[in-house]
Amino acid sequence: MNSPTEPRTFECWIKGEWVVPESGRYITRMSPAHDCPVTRIPEGTATEVNKAVAAAKASFESRIWAGLSGSARSAVLYAVAEGLLKRKEELALLETLESGKPLVQAGWEVEWSAGLWKHAAALCRHLYGQSCNTLGEATLAMTIREPIGVVGLITPWNFPLLIASQKAPYALAAGCSMVIKPSELTSATTLILAEVLREAGLPDGVFNVVTGYGAPVGQTLCEHADIEMISFTGSTNVGKSIAATAAGTLKKVALELGGKNPMIVMNDADLDVAVDAGRLGAFFNMGECCNASSRILVQEGIADQFVAQLVEFAKQLVVGDPLNPTSKLGAIINETQEQKILGYLDVARKSGVTVCMGGHKMTTAKGRFIEVTILDHVPAGSAIANEEVFGPVLSIVRFKTLDEAIAIANQTHFGLSAGIFTSDYNQALKASRALRAGTVWVNTWFEGHAEHSFGGYKQSGSGRELGSKAVEEYTEEKSILFSLGKRNPWW
Repeated sequence: MNSPTEPRTFECWIKGEWVVPESGRYITRMSPAHDCPVTRIPEGTATEVNKAVAAAKASFESRIWAGLSGSARSAVLYAVAEGLLKRKEELALLETLESGKPLVQAGWEVEWSAGLWKHAAALCRHLYGQSCNTLGEATLAMTIREPIGVVGLITPWNFPLLIASQKAPYALAAGCSMVIKPSELTSATTLILAEVLREAGLPDGVFNVVTGYGAPVGQTLCEHADIEMISFTGSTNVGKSIAATAAGTLKKVALELGGKNPMIVMNDADLDVAVDAGRLGAFFNMGECCNASSRILVQEGIADQFVAQLVEFAKQLVVGDPLNPTSKLGAIINETQEQKILGYLDVARKSGVTVCMGGHKMTTAKGRFIEVTILDHVPAGSAIANEEVFGPVLSIVRFKTLDEAIAIANQTHFGLSAGIFTSDYNQALKASRALRAGTVWVNTWFEGHAEHSFGGYKQSGSGRELGSKAVEEYTEEKSILFSLGKRNPWW
């Protein structure tokens, strides 16, 4: 496939129609792989945010969506899933051009996103309260769950459609209205999602999209008095800022933040399985993934063999044009991220770690590409072993005992994901309980399902997405009490 000759222009999506930004300014997104303009999106301001919030609030108060039955909402969300699949090629291509990820992978992500909309469609009909009938003959009480109101969704650049689909369908299943701000680097698929939602039958004003920079768009959302909740996925530092800003109006905040995820490989592990999982975990999506296994802790007895096997396996990975179906890794998202990765590599080399492969920027006619990199004998306390690099860089840390590995794994301020590879389920269970992470994988990595909750410990975030209670994140619990017969004037 060829890169486009002209960028595709979008507008903000407010109250079911395209809205030209009042400022008249647009952001042109250059393909990180091809150095050509691929999309133009509005540089939104507080004006567009205020219009979008007003539309969302009006739709919520009218009950045009929140007042529907669960089965009626379910039908719309299921139709969205089908609509995404019908536009799979268009969505995948735009995501590849904006993000630099391989086109084949982007296609998978559209399919995974559709699966989340179907899961949310099922949960529409399974939102329950409780009753309490043990309060005496004269009293009956119950709790119900109601949509929290207008929510603000702020999504990142690395999995734009997929992460929007971890939030929006569950908020809609609860009956909420919303304003979503996608990353200014990868906004196209979220804007197309708005069209898909309208075609599926979602009432105007329930789903609104304002594009632009974090300041002012994201900041205005977080400050806005009519936004009842913010759900954010992105870096830990930005998450802290959002939580501080949202505190001004005491709105609810759900955060899915960074990770420095440890994969522990024991002496008795199946090496073929562990090597395959390690390669996938470290280099999928160019390592631009909060769940990346960016540090692998290997027990000393098998460390040399593991590293040698991993290097040979990693050499098979093709880094190149994401439109080429043979490419497994594409381009780095932007120059800022590229320089951050190269900076970590420069510091690591100077510290004396062993560079088993890679470690440099690739020389290409166009785009930003970094070699698949494996570092060995990385000190457990070093920056590259504890800070989120967000690139195709894997650090190997060696250890002696499982207790030592658990201590190393838990020493960072992150706690998103972790894993252990072993044939001893006593060790597996011990590690699963001791590792301070929201997800622990045993003899696998990156395996996820809509039915399973996702979120982090410590500074990897708060709240949970997906799973059977995903819709509850976007609700308030209300207690209702009935007094039967004549009230007893006890005071």
